[in-house]
Amino acid sequence: MDWPLTVTQFLNGVQLGVLLFLLAAGLTLVFGIMDFVNLAHGSLYMIGAFFCATMTLWWGSFPLAVLLTLPATLLVGIVVEVLVVRHLYQREHLDQVLATFGLILVFDTGVHLIWGPEGLTFPLPEVLNGQVTVLPGIEFPIYRLLIIATGLLVAGGLYLVITRTRIGMLIRAGASNRTMVGALGVDIKSLYTLVFAAGAVLAGLAGLMIAPITEASIGMGNDILIVAFVVIIIGGIGSIRGAFLAAMIVGLIDTLGRSFLDDFMKLFLSNQVAETSAPALSAMLIYILMAGILYFRPQGLFPPRGHR
Repeated sequence: MDWPLTVTQFLNGVQLGVLLFLLAAGLTLVFGIMDFVNLAHGSLYMIGAFFCATMTLWWGSFPLAVLLTLPATLLVGIVVEVLVVRHLYQREHLDQVLATFGLILVFDTGVHLIWGPEGLTFPLPEVLNGQVTVLPGIEFPIYRLLIIATGLLVAGGLYLVITRTRIGMLIRAGASNRTMVGALGVDIKSLYTLVFAAGAVLAGLAGLMIAPITEASIGMGNDILIVAFVVIIIGGIGSIRGAFLAAMIVGLIDTLGRSFLDDFMKLFLSNQVAETSAPALSAMLIYILMAGILYFRPQGLFPPRGHR
């Protein structure tokens, strides 16, 4: 086994996992608390990437762009919730799906009008451009390690907020029984706005962190949103712990599967068959896992309390 490649791909899987968690955390809270299906969540991921790319190109400072992008994405989330989303809470899921699909088109068209059809790329600061030795003989990009560290730090902070604060108590209660929380006098409207805006910030953070590696491009959130839905289904709708663990599982399965599945299949099949079928099978692995979870444990691996 090629250990340097294995360790590198493992770290790439963890990096993908933390990005999926940031996207899935807000999505699972919105879905779990509000019972709201938000297909436009990936558009907030895209907006975070474009905001950060634009501000970095304007002022030449990536850290400053990050600090300004987060409140800007928060503001976008609040505006979307107030103008559109809050009018759909009592509607059927089909209405929510159609409305938020419309929002995707609005966001994509707006980005096209403002930034044009081409994606935006921007350089990282020199200090983040190099590599660092993680194990003897194994180097890994500094920026990717920063993504992992940031994601883990946010996950830890979010866990503490959810489990140790009053607002976290309300969020957990809302995920378990929205009706009872409202009956106890909690301002549900403000709680919903807060949760939706927080989800927008998390999505924007994921978008701005991936933009220097790929680019800020139109529709970039649409594909990853599908994987984020897979994550919350596996982890349990409304569960932050479930979203984190499921994101790690999905990130590692996806990355390691694409890297090593063909070598594994060559142990049983001819080289030609393995090389032909492995890419397709590796793309299916997370969906096969989701199907198994839905069959054996439809509430997810780690559902919030009250959903077991």
